[in-house]
Amino acid sequence: MTIMGERAANEARRWIGTPYRHQGSVRGAGADCLGLLRGVWRSLYGREPEEVPPYTPDWSEPQGEEILWRAAGRHLIAKPLEEAAEGDVILFRMRDDTVAKHLGVQGRVEEAPSFIHAYSGRGVVESSLSQPWARRIVARFAFPEGI
Repeated sequence: MTIMGERAANEARRWIGTPYRHQGSVRGAGADCLGLLRGVWRSLYGREPEEVPPYTPDWSEPQGEEILWRAAGRHLIAKPLEEAAEGDVILFRMRDDTVAKHLGVQGRVEEAPSFIHAYSGRGVVESSLSQPWARRIVARFAFPEGI
């Protein structure tokens, strides 16, 4: 575990209980999964990673473009899937035939793995990284140290 990873996981946990709001990124007021990540980034680095244009709930599905994956690659450090660490950003493909459009922050790793994410109808929660979730992971990233 890195210091930045520990800080990221701790910050993500501060957002637990924030209601789900599409395009939201304000702790306590509302966030979607990208908004949670943006809020964690702002806490770690003091600014947004980049300007986020308006987006629809279906993201880039009609075009089949991996917009979220490419954006993560611009700002985060790609890691092998099997090298899980607290504070990693994990990217999910919710269905085999669609783009990756959900993400979360790795919570626990060893015993009872978990992740923190904003989930429609539930808000920001820490969920078990159960097999149904784990099999949907398509990419893993670390927050960069010392930006």
